[in-house]
Amino acid sequence: MKKSALIVWGGWDGHQPEKVSEIFKGILEEENFQVEVSNSLDSYADKEKLKTLDLIVPHWTMGEIEQKYVLNISEAVAAGVGLAGCHGGMCDSFRNNVDWQFMTGGNWVAHPGNDGVEYTVNIKHSSSPLLEGLSDFKVASEQYYLHYDPAVEVLATTRFPIVHGPHAANKAVDMPVVWTKRWGLGNVFYNSLGHQANIIALPEVSLIMRRGFLWASEGKKRIEKLNEASIYENVRNYTGMGDSQ
Repeated sequence: MKKSALIVWGGWDGHQPEKVSEIFKGILEEENFQVEVSNSLDSYADKEKLKTLDLIVPHWTMGEIEQKYVLNISEAVAAGVGLAGCHGGMCDSFRNNVDWQFMTGGNWVAHPGNDGVEYTVNIKHSSSPLLEGLSDFKVASEQYYLHYDPAVEVLATTRFPIVHGPHAANKAVDMPVVWTKRWGLGNVFYNSLGHQANIIALPEVSLIMRRGFLWASEGKKRIEKLNEASIYENVRNYTGMGDSQ
């Protein structure tokens, strides 16, 4: 049986959300997914439908979302549906919604030098096999500075500062580029690369996204290995969301 994925694109046109979503659709169809593509946040209105999916791919930058939609997505992911995305399409989606930021693992705050900065993406050796076989590589694009969840597992980083600015008065830091995290039973994957379609089309970046999609979509298998009832009961009783709007 084919896995199912929902791609929802929109928001700021500068990130070429429609073009990027078409690339994502192609990757997923090559991996035998049945893919629905939407340019409306109302696609998040049916919580029960979301729970039938294997993967949700958001690509919506600098928008506003109804809180009930965030709660629907959160519950679906916590029940095992994967969440995977890139760049501002996932971690600069809804700046006013801290619940979204908690679930995704972080939020964009700056890209010193703007587009076209040449920097190195350093692959980290970790317990995850997701980036096995990849070597460090250079990219000329926006270099994302993020506020991120210390609970994420970092799979790739980039070094700051490269471009001068007030942030350069601090010591040099390694900023995550790729990470994973858990949300209930669900797998969450993020890649800060992907300013526009030409960056997503780079061989290293498209491979990272392909592997991320596949890994994120495996969350429901965890139900077979864990005591789903006790974990999901914790999710349903969770009261920490719903205060952001």
